[in-house]
Amino acid sequence: MTDCHGDGEGANGPLKLYEKLAAQGDEVRALKKAKAEEADIDAAVQMLLKMKVNYKQLTGQDYKAGCPPSENSVAPDNRPAADGAIDEDTVDPWNVSTNNAKGVDYDKLIVRFGSSKIDKELVDRIEKVSGQKPHHFLRRGIFFSHRDMHQVLDMYEKHKSFYLYTGRGPSSEAMHVGHLIPFIFTKWLQDVFDIPLVIQLTDDENATGFAVENAKDIIACGFDVNKTFIFSDLEYMGNVVKVQKHVTFNQVKGIFGFTDSDCIGKISFPAIQAAPSFSSSFPQIFKGRKDIQCLIPCAIDQDPYFRMTRDVAPRIGYTKPALLHSTFFPALQGAQTKMSASDANTSIFLTDTPKQIKNKVNKHAFSGGKDTVEEHRKYGGNPDIDVAFMYLTFFLEDDEQLEKIRQDYLSGALLTGELKKLLIETLQPMILQHQELRKQVTVETVKQFMTPRPLNFNL
Repeated sequence: MTDCHGDGEGANGPLKLYEKLAAQGDEVRALKKAKAEEADIDAAVQMLLKMKVNYKQLTGQDYKAGCPPSENSVAPDNRPAADGAIDEDTVDPWNVSTNNAKGVDYDKLIVRFGSSKIDKELVDRIEKVSGQKPHHFLRRGIFFSHRDMHQVLDMYEKHKSFYLYTGRGPSSEAMHVGHLIPFIFTKWLQDVFDIPLVIQLTDDENATGFAVENAKDIIACGFDVNKTFIFSDLEYMGNVVKVQKHVTFNQVKGIFGFTDSDCIGKISFPAIQAAPSFSSSFPQIFKGRKDIQCLIPCAIDQDPYFRMTRDVAPRIGYTKPALLHSTFFPALQGAQTKMSASDANTSIFLTDTPKQIKNKVNKHAFSGGKDTVEEHRKYGGNPDIDVAFMYLTFFLEDDEQLEKIRQDYLSGALLTGELKKLLIETLQPMILQHQELRKQVTVETVKQFMTPRPLNFNL
């Protein structure tokens, strides 16, 4: 660790950036003290975080208030100092990456995004209010962060219902297993709380055919047609214009990092994502009421859209949506990135055959095991970076069995090949069952789900 010194003589690049950082920190504090709009505070915080990353890249040091940089504190070649320091994780609606083999640091992400951790107290309360054992996604921290979930439970205890909203941006005809995560959990929430659900398909990128095929996969998850409305954002725009009128370009630049070279469609999309968060967007379901709260289960990278939504909601007379955030489903090659629908070898697709599943897992799934059987038996493997174990965390429901697998792998009693075999035996029947259910979903079934209509829901 370097000493904290510097007298400001000959103000150089690092010192100028340090001074700007200090000023930006003052601005953030002033906005919070003045109880400014949430989007303005968020934009200022995001700018501060970007400046801190730039400062570390320039100096090789973390920014510390009251500790200006020395004259020789510029990192070689403008890269982080060679002290093993790791850059901040990149998490936004378009990019997710990390240098850590364990994946994104979600505790840091909670602080960065300003959300709240789903702790044991909240999980226990969900169990008490719902009368059901918490889903294993909750028990294992796969859904790890929230906004206003306690408020949703408060309302439910007073016999005031809420509704669910989630979505899918179709980018290919076939979905992969990572795409199932929000839908599996959303179905559990719908069943447990007996509430309506709206699902938006953002097929505005010439992907209408994909949207229908993806809708079949979603319906195959078992959603109740009497309580579920699936819609295209091209056909059901709701409150989009109203949201657009109340969000400035400076706000979305701060939240999403838009530049002057981004296309107008990308800039306008946040309002499309926001509109279904308001019950008045669905008059046939909620009879014009705009005070029914929305709960949105989604991956944490979608949170910027809804930070903006929560800021604009009270200004247009609507209730802020609540959120439940999930971790990312890792690519077969490791937890540094999400799965990609454009690269078949990073993903297990819902159309894969049992043979394809076996080959992909055996060939591509990143291992936390040792190089030889002897070393593995002696030292054990690392389940925290092993993709086969990560996937079992998502799809193996038995907590005791999962913990035994973890301990056996740690001790070296379970080899990597044996761990992969357990995953293959878990995925193959699960995907075959999904394929059988999907065969029963006809075009007429999709039309039923996508027809605007009243749902089986008592206000």
